[in-house]
Amino acid sequence: MKTSFYALFVVMLIAAAPLAAEDMRELPRAADQARESLAVKAREEKAAAEKAAAEARASVLADRSTLEKTVAELEAGRNRLAGEVKRLEEAGAKLATEETAINEQLAQTDGMIRELVGQIRINAKDLDTLISQNPQSAVGEKPASFLSAVAEDERFPGMDEVRAMTDALLDQIRISGEVSLRRGAMVDRAGKEIEADILTIGPFTAAYRHDSETGFLNHAGGARSYALSRLSGSRLEKQLARYMDGKDEAVPVDISRGGALRQLTHQLSLTDQIAKGGPIVWPILAILVVGLLIVLERAVRLFRNRHASLPLIDQIREGSAHGDWTGCRQLCSKWSQKPLARVLLAGLAAKDLQREGMENVLQEAILKEIPGLERFLSTLGMLTAIAPLLGLLGTVTGMINVFHVITLHGASDPRLMSGGISEALVTTMLGLSVAIPLMLLHNVLSRTVDRMIGDMEEQSVALVNIIHKHREISC
Repeated sequence: MKTSFYALFVVMLIAAAPLAAEDMRELPRAADQARESLAVKAREEKAAAEKAAAEARASVLADRSTLEKTVAELEAGRNRLAGEVKRLEEAGAKLATEETAINEQLAQTDGMIRELVGQIRINAKDLDTLISQNPQSAVGEKPASFLSAVAEDERFPGMDEVRAMTDALLDQIRISGEVSLRRGAMVDRAGKEIEADILTIGPFTAAYRHDSETGFLNHAGGARSYALSRLSGSRLEKQLARYMDGKDEAVPVDISRGGALRQLTHQLSLTDQIAKGGPIVWPILAILVVGLLIVLERAVRLFRNRHASLPLIDQIREGSAHGDWTGCRQLCSKWSQKPLARVLLAGLAAKDLQREGMENVLQEAILKEIPGLERFLSTLGMLTAIAPLLGLLGTVTGMINVFHVITLHGASDPRLMSGGISEALVTTMLGLSVAIPLMLLHNVLSRTVDRMIGDMEEQSVALVNIIHKHREISC
């Protein structure tokens, strides 16, 4: 309506200009016509606007019901989806709880499996070592090849492998109690592969017999056995041969699984040890030879001069009772090669002297015999004292060599120092080995000489008493 009014006002302003000259009387009529025209037009516009508004209202009402229906449907869907979301959230929370529990259980199970697999691999490695070190493996069935793959993490140990390990272990238990003699291949001491009779005693010891040679085998793993580079000795060889022939029930066994037998190959003989002792060894050996010669000479001489079993003083006592001094002299002359007989003969020759004179004569005769009895004993004692000193000298020279090697090459390689250490230890050992028995023999010989001198002094006193007792009876 405001729009129609403004339009009428504008028309009136426009029409007023050309009509200014017209009669003022035409103005009301024209205004009425214009107003009527405008009213008609306004009514038409109003009717059109009302119609459009009614149509718009009807359309809006139609759209509103549709929208309300759609909103209701969406609200229902939203409520349904909210319920579904809530249910899914509850299910998700439950599943998360179950997942956490399952993960914990899985972690525990995985740890148990890892530990079990680790134990299986360790046992596979131990079993592989046990089989490879068993002498039966060199002549019997070959060891299981899958054990090394399981032990080295190259193969996952399933139940088939576990069962195979169990069977292999049971086989090892079974053959550990077996003693077998069979024909098999071995490597002899010359490095040649030969066929020989091989005796296996459980997992401990293996021996062989080829032609006239019998010895022990060294099984270091694999499918071959090697003869020891050094034979074990005639006694052990005879025992092995008798056992292989079924003539003996006992056989030597190395329960250390070859450790003691391998020690035989590294054991040095006396000649090898002497060769490692350096130049000081030869004076020590010379002392040993000279000392043994002195001991041998003294032992023979003292054995010949022994007089413990001579009944001289008893027979002299019987002869003096009858005044048969000539017979006593003849008896002593008969045993004149004995020191005791010579001393008693000197006493009988001086029987007419006084007691003091007779004792002096007997003491002089004993003193004459002592140098022959003690001959070389002082030399033997000196050699006994020199031997350990030479060993100590060898020790010092060997240690000097060791320190010289350390100065030149350092202490990183003990093999470079082994020569000086061997020289130091061997000379000490050899010096003590020479000194100790020579000292014992020297003491034995000295005690024997002292006992012989004591016997001569005792029987000399007895002779003086016999002669003076006879004088008293004669007076």
